[in-house]
Amino acid sequence: MTDLTEEEMRRALFGAAEAPAPTHVHIPDPMDAIPDVIIVPPAAATKKRKVEKAFTPRLKVTLRVGNVFEGETQELVHEADTLSTLLAEQEAVKAARKKFRYVDVVSVEPK
Repeated sequence: MTDLTEEEMRRALFGAAEAPAPTHVHIPDPMDAIPDVIIVPPAAATKKRKVEKAFTPRLKVTLRVGNVFEGETQELVHEADTLSTLLAEQEAVKAARKKFRYVDVVSVEPK
C-alpha cells in the first residue's frame, strides 16, 4: 500500500494545480473600451423540429341528448383524451349540457 500525501491525492483526483495568476495585470480605462454604437447580430431563427405526436389514449363516449323530457333525442359522440372512463363520462356530459338540457350516457368504450 502506498502512502500518498494529501497534495498527491488531490493531484491524482483533480489533476494538476492551475497555473498561478500573473502578478501584473493591465486594467484598461473603462471609458476607452466602450464604443459609441454597439452592433448586435440578430439571433438566428431556430428551425422548429416536427415533434411526433405521442400516442394519446382515447375513449369514445356515446350520449343520448335532447331538450324535451322523454321527447325526441339525438345520439352524440364525444371523444375524451383519457383512460379514466369516469373522467371521460364527466367531460362528455359537461360538454353536452352546454347545448342540451337532458343528457343520458349510453356507452363508454375505447376508440
